Amino acid sequence: QVQLVESGGGLVQAGGSLRLSCAASGSIFLINVMGWYRQAPGKQRELVAAITRSGSTNYLDSVKGRFTISRGNAKGTVYLQMNSLKAEDTAVYYCKLTDWAGQDYWGQGTQVTVSS
Repeated sequence: QVQLVESGGGLVQAGGSLRLSCAASGSIFLINVMGWYRQAPGKQRELVAAITRSGSTNYLDSVKGRFTISRGNAKGTVYLQMNSLKAEDTAVYYCKLTDWAGQDYWGQGTQVTVSS
């Protein structure tokens, strides 16, 4: 059983920064991809950033140059550094881990609110 726990969300003014953290626990043989998704009220969940086992990254166009995804030293740890936050970044942010077999695991989400 794999569990993901996110932290670091909160309320910040526009232009500010937040750093989200995600830590996985449980039986993880091999991680294929870890990523951050977000879902705003009334909208579909969307991919914000992802990092593969080889270190390749990809980002949602609207966050390029502002957000950075990185892996921690501990297995199953991933961060999302968010700078120059905008009101439209307000959403619940979810961490996702995809293992070698293609199984997806999700965290419970952390709220990010950006006031304008």
